[in-house]
Formats: sequence, structure tokens, C-alpha cells
Amino acid sequence: MFRRISQFCKQLFDGSETEIDTHFDNKASATTLELEVIPRNAHTISRNQISENALKVLYRLHKSGFKAYLVGGGVRDILLGLAPKDFDVVTNAKPEEIKGLFRNSRLVGRRFRLAHIVFGRDVIEVATFRGHHNKSNDKISKSNAEGRLLRDNVYGTIEEDAERRDFTVNALYYDISDFSIRSYGGGIRDIQAGVIKMIGDPETRYREDPVRMIRAARFATKLNMQIAPETAEPIIRLSSLLQDIPAARMFEEVLKLFFSGKALKTFQLMNEHQLFTPLFPQITQLLAEDPQSPLAAMLEQVFKNTDTRIKEGKTVNPAFFYAAVLWYPLQQKARDIALESGLSVYDANIAAMGDVMEQQCQTIGIPRRFSTQSKDIWQLQLRLERNTGTRGFKLLEHPKFRAGYDLLLLRSEFETKEVKKLAAWWKSFVEASEEDRPDIARKAAKSGNRSRNSKPRRRRKPTASKSAKE
Repeated sequence: MFRRISQFCKQLFDGSETEIDTHFDNKASATTLELEVIPRNAHTISRNQISENALKVLYRLHKSGFKAYLVGGGVRDILLGLAPKDFDVVTNAKPEEIKGLFRNSRLVGRRFRLAHIVFGRDVIEVATFRGHHNKSNDKISKSNAEGRLLRDNVYGTIEEDAERRDFTVNALYYDISDFSIRSYGGGIRDIQAGVIKMIGDPETRYREDPVRMIRAARFATKLNMQIAPETAEPIIRLSSLLQDIPAARMFEEVLKLFFSGKALKTFQLMNEHQLFTPLFPQITQLLAEDPQSPLAAMLEQVFKNTDTRIKEGKTVNPAFFYAAVLWYPLQQKARDIALESGLSVYDANIAAMGDVMEQQCQTIGIPRRFSTQSKDIWQLQLRLERNTGTRGFKLLEHPKFRAGYDLLLLRSEFETKEVKKLAAWWKSFVEASEEDRPDIARKAAKSGNRSRNSKPRRRRKPTASKSAKE
């Protein structure tokens, strides 16, 4: 891949056909962005690498008299030899004009108005060129006291749009009219150098949208690049701003962070820049209070396993992910509740589940369909301890049994001998044939092994016979 990039960049900078232009709007911005126009015969992007639906959108906008560009990650990833997940389009057409051109479109977004062109399951996102803010008009642009953008429906030119983008590697525009690439701010050179560099003043841009700090870490790991020193410098100081981001938005961002095949590297980089704490405060608090906790090792294994599943083309369930990473905060909360209230371990765990999940949802808005499944997986840990033997057959039928079983196996790598023994029994039971399972269950029942949460059953007093009563 790097050889292809090297050849492309050599062709770009050594060729005489590359046109260089510079744009600077004194009224709009205090930032000068260099523009490089790379003609079709000087770059490697082919329309065969662009989705058919994205091309339909680009062509219809162009034929209707509007400017239309493939932008950002789609252009960047093709240049890097990667397969883009999304193809985003920008245009000078207003959202209402876009909707008028496409019957299969819908307008979405409050902070910034977008059009989604729907082709079955494929959605092409189309945005109007963004412009610079006029502070006198709060109806279309507004920011809070910290500088975070609350409303952003300001339209402008392609040059202004490039200045409003976050990183130079995303300020790349593929022009459908002549198949050239417009690169602003040195984006092509930064791709060659493997550098994530902010457009404009990093602190100002992070205050506008703190999620850009997370995006910097995600792009660095995804693209095997480094964050430029000036771009990285304010992150630790400003990381607490992530606490002000709506929790619902953070759920999608976390999926992008940890479900892209680079979860472990992303976790390590986020720790380095103190970005993990605002997202998972319960985890970082427990690590600070109990450095000997197996939590750190468990987290790394969760991220490794997630990366492995994605590389193997397997699905990853957010419910299992959150159940695993929050398991030890749950256990700590359950112990605290048990000490304060005198409840049994089982009842304290049940009470703690709601508290831990509610607190996590304050920073990451986990949808109920996943949070409920996570609680089921947690509750299964308690049932797996109590249901060895012949009662195990019924538990196998539980819809979340496999997820609960997988978490038990994961825990057994870091917890006590009793947990390891329990996991080993369930492993033998699950992997046994239908003919062998009854024997394994009967042996476990005869052994009389009970979990640490089990209480001995009271024997019923023998009932006096009818003759004795008489």
C-alpha cells in the first residue's frame, strides 16, 4: 500500500501537469489554505472505485447545474488503497434544492442541515458547502460560552467549506466535472507523510466540536498515522469538554472507535491523551482506586478479542462489549451496596446493574435494546454459578446464554480458581455431545458443588401421617 502511495505522490509532485493555486478570503477567514488541483491523469482514483449510487448523485447534481464533489474519507481512503465505508458528497445546492432533485431524499440534522439520498440500504449523505459564521444571526449559527457550535447552518463556497473541515487529510474533493482532485491545506502531502493535522487553530477547533479530539485518535489508528504535535498539544487540556457532548451522539462515536478493527491501539492512544476518562469515568475511577484490579488486563483482552472478531468477519454485539468492560465496576458497586444495605451478593448485584448502566448512559447514550441485553448478560453470570448439573439444560435455552457463557470464559482468565473451575465445567458441558451431556450433568449434581452465592436448602420437616394424627 505504501509503495502505491509513494508512486502516486512521486507522480504528483514530479509531474508537470499538476496545477497549483492559492485561495485566501480576507473577509471569511484568518487561515490561508493552499489549493492543489491534481488532474485526472496525475492521480489514481477511478470511478470504478466509487459506489454506483454516489456516482448517480454526483452526476445528477452536475447535470442540474450545480457543483458536486466526492469529499473527505471516500477520497482519502481510495488514495490510501483502502475500501471506503461511506461516500459523502458536497455541493453548492441548498438542502431544499437537493430534496427537489431527489425523490428518494430526506433532510436531517439540526446542528447542520443535510440531505440523505436513500438507495435501499445504501445512504449517500449530501451536504451544502459550509461557510463562516456571522455572529449577528443566531437563527443559522450559534455557539455556547465554551465555543462549541450549537447551530451551524451557514452556507458558503468550496474554499470556505475546506476551511471548515477538521483535518487536512479530509479536505480532499473529487470533482465529477473533470475528475480532478482539489486538495486544500496540504492534505495530499500529509497523507504521504502519515500525519493527522488540524485545519486552523487546534484549540479553537476542538472547542467548536470536542468530538474532533476523538476523531484525531481514531484517524491516527485507522490510517496508521501520527497526530501532528501542534494538533495533539491541546487535547489533554481540553479532554474534559467531551463531558458536554450529548450522550446519544457519543454512542455512535464509540462504535466507530472500537468496532473498526483497531480497538486496542485506539484504547492505548486515547489513554495517552486522557480521552478515555470522559467516556468511561467508572472504569478509570476503579483503576485509580484499585491498581491491582484485573480490570486493566480484562479491558485489553476485550479490545483484542473485538479486533480479532472483526478481522475474521464476525459480528460484534455492543451489548456484550459494554457488559464486559463494565463488569468490574459492576462488581465494585455491588460490594458497596452489600456493605451499606446488608443485601446478599445476588440481590446487591441486581441492584447495582441499574446504577452502573444509568451512570454510564450519562456519558454514552447506550440504547435500551443494548443496555437491557447487557443486564441480561450480567444476570446470567449469577445464574451460571447456580445452575450447574441437571439445571444447566434449561439455561442453555436462554436467548443470551452464549453471550453470558463467553463473558464467563473471559472472566476465568483473570479471576479466582472457583471461577476457572466453573468456566471449565460449563465448557465441557457446552462442547459435549448430546449423548454425553446427561452424564456430565449428573456427576455435577452428585458432587454437590455449590457456588459462593448459593445457600443450603432447608429440609422440610416430615409431615405426620394421617394415622399418627389420629
